[in-house]
Amino acid sequence: QVQLVESGGGLVQAGDSPRLSCAASGRTFSISRMGWFRQAPGKEREFVATIRRSGDSPVYADSVKGRFTISRDNAKNTVYLQMNSLKPEDTAVYYCALAPYGGTWGYWGQGTQVTVSS
Repeated sequence: QVQLVESGGGLVQAGDSPRLSCAASGRTFSISRMGWFRQAPGKEREFVATIRRSGDSPVYADSVKGRFTISRDNAKNTVYLQMNSLKPEDTAVYYCALAPYGGTWGYWGQGTQVTVSS
């Protein structure tokens, strides 16, 4: 069984640079693609970033490209989302997700709230 637990959210100021973490249990982390998604109030969940199991070739949504960085530490079963130059429109619940063997997003965390004040 896989469990994902996000941390690092909270109330921040515009321009701040917090880092989200997602710790995964189970044995599938190192063989899985990892991703971050977010859902703002009244909106559908949207893709933010993804990273392959090897840690290379990250992909970002256009809205965060150049500001957010996804990384992973397979030894710690943890994926990170470094968020720089935050804007109020980045306010959302951020979820990490795991895709075993790079397939579909089969596992989700409970989410962590990030609120950006102007």
